Amino acid sequence: MVRLVSDGRGEASFDLDSLQRDMTGWAEYAKGVAWALGAADLVGWDGAIVSEIPEGAGLSSSAALEMATALAFVTTSGRGWDPVAAALAGQRAENDWIGLSSGIMDQLIVATAEPGCATLIDCRSQSLTPIPLPPEVVVVILDTGTRRRLVDSEYQKRRESCRSASQAAGVAALRDLTVSDLPEIAELVDDVTYRRARHVITENARSLEAASALRSGDPTRFGHLMTESHRSLRDDYEVSTGALDTMVRIALEQDGCVGARMTGAGFGGCAIALVEEPHATLFVDEMNVELGENAGHRSIVYRTRPARGTGRQSL
Repeated sequence: MVRLVSDGRGEASFDLDSLQRDMTGWAEYAKGVAWALGAADLVGWDGAIVSEIPEGAGLSSSAALEMATALAFVTTSGRGWDPVAAALAGQRAENDWIGLSSGIMDQLIVATAEPGCATLIDCRSQSLTPIPLPPEVVVVILDTGTRRRLVDSEYQKRRESCRSASQAAGVAALRDLTVSDLPEIAELVDDVTYRRARHVITENARSLEAASALRSGDPTRFGHLMTESHRSLRDDYEVSTGALDTMVRIALEQDGCVGARMTGAGFGGCAIALVEEPHATLFVDEMNVELGENAGHRSIVYRTRPARGTGRQSL
Protein backbone atom coordinates (compact mmCIF):
# COMPACT_ATOMS: atom_id res chain seq x y z
CA MET A 1 0.00 0.00 0.00
CA VAL A 2 0.96 3.61 -0.62
CA ARG A 3 -0.60 6.00 1.89
CA LEU A 4 -0.23 9.75 1.37
CA VAL A 5 -1.22 12.85 3.25
CA SER A 6 -0.97 16.23 1.57
CA ASP A 7 -0.80 19.59 3.31
CA GLY A 8 -4.09 21.18 2.34
CA ARG A 9 -5.20 18.32 0.09
CA GLY A 10 -6.20 15.59 2.50
CA GLU A 11 -5.30 11.91 2.39
CA ALA A 12 -5.17 9.23 -0.31
CA SER A 13 -4.07 5.62 -0.59
CA PHE A 14 -3.75 2.96 -3.27
CA ASP A 15 -2.75 -0.69 -3.59
CA LEU A 16 0.23 -1.33 -5.84
CA ASP A 17 -1.12 -4.80 -6.64
CA SER A 18 -4.43 -3.49 -7.99
CA LEU A 19 -4.00 -0.01 -9.42
CA GLN A 20 -7.17 1.57 -10.77
CA ARG A 21 -7.70 4.95 -12.38
CA ASP A 22 -9.77 7.30 -10.28
CA MET A 23 -9.04 10.58 -12.09
CA THR A 24 -10.60 12.68 -9.37
CA GLY A 25 -7.65 13.82 -7.29
CA TRP A 26 -4.02 14.75 -6.93
CA ALA A 27 -3.02 11.20 -5.98
CA GLU A 28 -3.49 10.10 -9.61
CA TYR A 29 -0.09 11.61 -10.38
CA ALA A 30 1.58 9.43 -7.75
CA LYS A 31 -0.44 6.44 -8.88
CA GLY A 32 0.48 7.06 -12.51
CA VAL A 33 4.18 7.15 -11.64
CA ALA A 34 3.84 3.83 -9.81
CA TRP A 35 2.18 2.35 -12.88
CA ALA A 36 4.87 3.72 -15.21
CA LEU A 37 7.67 2.37 -13.01
CA GLY A 38 6.10 -1.10 -12.86
CA ALA A 39 3.90 -1.16 -9.76
CA ALA A 40 4.15 -4.94 -9.22
CA ASP A 41 7.89 -4.60 -8.48
CA LEU A 42 7.60 -1.64 -6.12
CA VAL A 43 7.41 -1.44 -2.34
CA GLY A 44 4.70 0.60 -0.63
CA TRP A 45 5.40 3.52 1.68
CA ASP A 46 3.78 6.22 3.79
CA GLY A 47 4.45 9.79 2.71
CA ALA A 48 3.67 13.38 3.64
CA ILE A 49 3.56 15.95 0.84
CA VAL A 50 4.20 19.65 1.44
CA SER A 51 4.54 22.09 -1.46
CA GLU A 52 5.04 25.79 -2.00
CA ILE A 53 4.41 25.51 -5.75
CA PRO A 54 1.07 27.02 -6.82
CA GLU A 55 -1.03 24.57 -8.80
CA GLY A 56 -2.17 25.23 -12.35
CA ALA A 57 0.20 28.18 -12.60
CA GLY A 58 2.64 26.92 -15.22
CA LEU A 59 5.35 26.15 -12.65
CA SER A 60 5.41 22.36 -13.08
CA SER A 61 3.67 21.43 -9.84
CA SER A 62 2.57 18.08 -11.30
CA ALA A 63 6.09 17.26 -12.53
CA ALA A 64 7.47 18.13 -9.08
CA LEU A 65 5.03 15.70 -7.45
CA GLU A 66 5.83 13.03 -10.04
CA MET A 67 9.60 13.26 -9.54
CA ALA A 68 9.38 13.34 -5.74
CA THR A 69 7.12 10.31 -5.91
CA ALA A 70 9.46 8.52 -8.30
CA LEU A 71 12.40 9.11 -5.95
CA ALA A 72 10.39 7.73 -3.04
CA PHE A 73 9.49 4.62 -5.03
CA VAL A 74 13.02 3.83 -6.21
CA THR A 75 14.40 4.49 -2.72
CA THR A 76 11.98 2.21 -0.86
CA SER A 77 12.27 -0.42 -3.60
CA GLY A 78 16.07 -0.52 -3.55
CA ARG A 79 16.52 0.81 -7.07
CA GLY A 80 19.16 3.28 -8.20
CA TRP A 81 18.08 6.84 -8.97
CA ASP A 82 18.24 7.58 -12.71
CA PRO A 83 16.80 11.09 -13.16
CA VAL A 84 16.27 10.80 -16.92
CA ALA A 85 14.52 7.43 -16.56
CA ALA A 86 12.38 8.94 -13.79
CA ALA A 87 11.50 11.89 -16.03
CA LEU A 88 10.43 9.53 -18.80
CA ALA A 89 8.28 7.61 -16.32
CA GLY A 90 6.69 10.87 -15.21
CA GLN A 91 5.92 11.80 -18.79
CA ARG A 92 4.43 8.38 -19.42
CA ALA A 93 2.26 8.80 -16.34
CA GLU A 94 0.91 12.10 -17.67
CA ASN A 95 0.47 10.82 -21.23
CA ASP A 96 -1.00 7.38 -20.62
CA TRP A 97 -2.43 7.48 -17.10
CA ILE A 98 -3.61 11.07 -16.70
CA GLY A 99 -4.38 11.43 -20.42
CA LEU A 100 -2.43 14.62 -21.14
CA SER A 101 -0.16 14.67 -24.20
CA SER A 102 2.58 16.66 -22.50
CA GLY A 103 6.24 16.74 -23.39
CA ILE A 104 9.28 15.83 -21.31
CA MET A 105 10.63 19.29 -20.46
CA ASP A 106 9.01 19.78 -17.04
CA GLN A 107 10.00 16.38 -15.67
CA LEU A 108 13.56 16.66 -16.99
CA ILE A 109 14.28 20.02 -15.44
CA VAL A 110 12.66 19.07 -12.12
CA ALA A 111 14.73 15.89 -11.97
CA THR A 112 18.07 17.23 -13.21
CA ALA A 113 18.35 20.97 -12.46
CA GLU A 114 21.77 22.25 -11.42
CA PRO A 115 22.19 25.04 -8.83
CA GLY A 116 22.68 28.45 -10.39
CA CYS A 117 22.03 27.20 -13.89
CA ALA A 118 19.54 27.25 -16.70
CA THR A 119 19.43 24.01 -18.70
CA LEU A 120 19.35 23.58 -22.46
CA ILE A 121 17.29 20.45 -23.12
CA ASP A 122 17.25 18.38 -26.30
CA CYS A 123 13.86 16.71 -25.94
CA ARG A 124 14.61 14.21 -28.70
CA SER A 125 17.79 12.79 -27.19
CA GLN A 126 17.12 13.87 -23.58
CA SER A 127 20.58 15.42 -23.51
CA LEU A 128 21.03 18.18 -20.92
CA THR A 129 23.44 21.11 -20.95
CA PRO A 130 23.57 23.20 -17.73
CA ILE A 131 24.50 26.82 -18.42
CA PRO A 132 25.23 29.18 -15.50
CA LEU A 133 22.88 32.11 -15.08
CA PRO A 134 24.95 35.30 -14.74
CA PRO A 135 25.05 36.39 -11.08
CA GLU A 136 24.14 39.95 -11.99
CA VAL A 137 20.54 38.95 -12.81
CA VAL A 138 17.77 37.16 -10.92
CA VAL A 139 14.60 35.43 -12.05
CA VAL A 140 11.36 36.80 -10.63
CA ILE A 141 8.13 34.80 -10.88
CA LEU A 142 5.01 36.87 -11.47
CA ASP A 143 1.87 34.95 -10.54
CA THR A 144 -1.24 36.48 -12.11
CA GLY A 145 -3.50 34.60 -9.71
CA THR A 146 -5.39 33.15 -12.67
CA ARG A 147 -5.45 29.38 -13.21
CA ARG A 148 -6.05 26.94 -16.03
CA ARG A 149 -7.00 23.30 -16.31
CA LEU A 150 -4.51 21.99 -18.83
CA VAL A 151 -6.43 18.80 -19.64
CA ASP A 152 -9.44 20.91 -20.61
CA SER A 153 -7.48 23.58 -22.48
CA GLU A 154 -6.64 23.91 -26.15
CA TYR A 155 -3.19 22.46 -25.57
CA GLN A 156 -3.97 19.40 -27.66
CA LYS A 157 -5.14 21.56 -30.55
CA ARG A 158 -1.73 23.24 -30.65
CA ARG A 159 -0.03 19.86 -30.82
CA GLU A 160 -2.31 18.77 -33.65
CA SER A 161 -1.54 21.95 -35.59
CA CYS A 162 2.19 21.36 -35.20
CA ARG A 163 1.79 17.76 -36.29
CA SER A 164 -0.16 18.84 -39.37
CA ALA A 165 2.54 21.35 -40.31
CA SER A 166 5.37 18.84 -39.91
CA GLN A 167 3.51 16.26 -41.96
CA ALA A 168 2.84 18.80 -44.69
CA ALA A 169 6.55 19.64 -44.75
CA GLY A 170 7.52 15.97 -44.83
CA VAL A 171 9.53 15.94 -41.58
CA ALA A 172 9.20 14.03 -38.33
CA ALA A 173 8.85 17.16 -36.20
CA LEU A 174 9.06 20.94 -36.54
CA ARG A 175 12.48 20.87 -34.90
CA ASP A 176 13.75 19.46 -38.20
CA LEU A 177 12.91 22.76 -39.92
CA THR A 178 14.54 26.19 -39.72
CA VAL A 179 13.36 29.76 -40.11
CA SER A 180 14.39 29.62 -43.78
CA ASP A 181 11.74 26.94 -44.33
CA LEU A 182 8.86 29.19 -43.22
CA PRO A 183 7.99 30.59 -46.69
CA GLU A 184 7.54 27.05 -47.99
CA ILE A 185 5.38 26.06 -45.02
CA ALA A 186 3.17 29.09 -45.60
CA GLU A 187 2.31 27.65 -49.02
CA LEU A 188 1.40 24.25 -47.59
CA VAL A 189 -0.94 24.96 -44.67
CA ASP A 190 -3.67 27.35 -43.55
CA ASP A 191 -2.86 30.57 -41.70
CA VAL A 192 -3.54 29.30 -38.19
CA THR A 193 -1.43 26.18 -38.69
CA TYR A 194 1.34 28.30 -40.19
CA ARG A 195 1.41 30.65 -37.21
CA ARG A 196 1.56 27.73 -34.79
CA ALA A 197 4.48 26.28 -36.74
CA ARG A 198 6.19 29.66 -36.97
CA HIS A 199 6.11 29.97 -33.19
CA VAL A 200 7.69 26.56 -32.63
CA ILE A 201 10.38 26.99 -35.29
CA THR A 202 11.36 30.48 -34.15
CA GLU A 203 11.20 29.43 -30.50
CA ASN A 204 13.65 26.61 -31.15
CA ALA A 205 15.99 29.14 -32.76
CA ARG A 206 15.52 31.52 -29.84
CA SER A 207 16.32 28.75 -27.35
CA LEU A 208 19.65 28.02 -29.02
CA GLU A 209 20.46 31.73 -29.26
CA ALA A 210 19.50 32.17 -25.60
CA ALA A 211 21.94 29.45 -24.58
CA SER A 212 24.64 31.18 -26.60
CA ALA A 213 23.82 34.50 -24.91
CA LEU A 214 24.18 32.98 -21.45
CA ARG A 215 27.44 31.28 -22.37
CA SER A 216 28.85 34.62 -23.51
CA GLY A 217 27.61 36.39 -20.36
CA ASP A 218 25.02 38.52 -22.15
CA PRO A 219 21.88 38.54 -19.97
CA THR A 220 20.53 41.59 -21.83
CA ARG A 221 20.36 39.62 -25.07
CA PHE A 222 18.85 36.70 -23.19
CA GLY A 223 16.18 39.01 -21.79
CA HIS A 224 15.34 40.40 -25.22
CA LEU A 225 14.84 36.84 -26.46
CA MET A 226 12.48 36.17 -23.53
CA THR A 227 10.37 39.16 -24.57
CA GLU A 228 10.37 38.08 -28.21
CA SER A 229 9.25 34.67 -27.04
CA HIS A 230 6.28 36.17 -25.21
CA ARG A 231 5.18 38.08 -28.29
CA SER A 232 5.32 34.87 -30.30
CA LEU A 233 3.37 32.94 -27.66
CA ARG A 234 0.80 35.74 -27.61
CA ASP A 235 0.41 36.36 -31.34
CA ASP A 236 1.36 33.14 -33.14
CA TYR A 237 0.70 30.37 -30.62
CA GLU A 238 -2.14 32.29 -28.93
CA VAL A 239 -1.77 30.79 -25.47
CA SER A 240 -1.30 33.99 -23.50
CA THR A 241 -4.10 35.86 -21.72
CA GLY A 242 -4.92 39.46 -20.93
CA ALA A 243 -3.67 38.98 -17.37
CA LEU A 244 -0.36 37.52 -18.55
CA ASP A 245 0.10 40.25 -21.16
CA THR A 246 -0.57 42.90 -18.52
CA MET A 247 1.91 41.29 -16.17
CA VAL A 248 4.63 41.21 -18.83
CA ARG A 249 3.93 44.80 -19.92
CA ILE A 250 4.11 46.14 -16.36
CA ALA A 251 7.32 44.18 -15.67
CA LEU A 252 9.04 45.55 -18.77
CA GLU A 253 8.20 49.10 -17.67
CA GLN A 254 10.20 48.70 -14.44
CA ASP A 255 13.83 49.74 -14.05
CA GLY A 256 16.24 46.83 -14.31
CA CYS A 257 13.92 44.41 -16.11
CA VAL A 258 15.75 43.11 -19.17
CA GLY A 259 13.08 40.65 -20.33
CA ALA A 260 9.80 38.96 -19.46
CA ARG A 261 7.52 36.27 -20.81
CA MET A 262 4.67 34.00 -19.79
CA THR A 263 5.72 30.55 -18.66
CA GLY A 264 4.13 27.12 -18.78
CA ALA A 265 1.47 26.04 -21.24
CA GLY A 266 -0.46 29.30 -20.99
CA PHE A 267 -4.15 30.13 -20.63
CA GLY A 268 -3.39 31.54 -17.17
CA GLY A 269 -0.78 31.17 -14.50
CA CYS A 270 2.59 32.90 -14.29
CA ALA A 271 5.04 35.04 -16.15
CA ILE A 272 8.74 35.32 -15.36
CA ALA A 273 11.02 38.33 -15.52
CA LEU A 274 14.79 38.63 -15.72
CA VAL A 275 15.90 41.50 -13.50
CA GLU A 276 19.28 43.09 -12.83
CA GLU A 277 20.35 42.21 -9.29
CA PRO A 278 20.73 45.81 -8.02
CA HIS A 279 17.13 46.53 -9.05
CA ALA A 280 15.57 43.27 -7.86
CA THR A 281 14.29 44.38 -4.46
CA LEU A 282 12.76 47.57 -5.81
CA PHE A 283 11.37 45.63 -8.80
CA VAL A 284 9.48 43.27 -6.49
CA ASP A 285 8.15 46.18 -4.44
CA GLU A 286 7.08 48.15 -7.51
CA MET A 287 5.45 45.12 -9.11
CA ASN A 288 3.40 44.50 -5.98
CA VAL A 289 2.21 48.12 -6.04
CA GLU A 290 1.49 48.13 -9.78
CA LEU A 291 -0.32 44.82 -9.71
CA GLY A 292 -2.43 45.90 -6.78
CA GLU A 293 -3.56 48.87 -8.83
CA ASN A 294 -3.90 47.26 -12.27
CA ALA A 295 -4.39 43.51 -12.15
CA GLY A 296 -7.80 43.36 -10.48
CA HIS A 297 -7.07 39.97 -8.88
CA ARG A 298 -4.69 38.48 -6.32
CA SER A 299 -1.19 38.50 -7.76
CA ILE A 300 2.00 37.35 -6.07
CA VAL A 301 5.63 38.14 -6.91
CA TYR A 302 8.42 35.68 -6.01
CA ARG A 303 12.14 36.34 -6.19
CA THR A 304 13.83 33.02 -6.94
CA ARG A 305 17.18 31.34 -7.49
CA PRO A 306 18.01 28.29 -9.64
CA ALA A 307 18.32 25.34 -7.27
CA ARG A 308 19.15 21.64 -7.38
CA GLY A 309 16.59 19.25 -8.84
CA THR A 310 15.05 16.20 -7.20
CA GLY A 311 17.13 14.72 -4.40
CA ARG A 312 17.18 13.42 -0.87
CA GLN A 313 17.32 15.91 1.98
CA SER A 314 19.34 14.97 5.04
CA LEU A 315 17.46 15.44 8.31
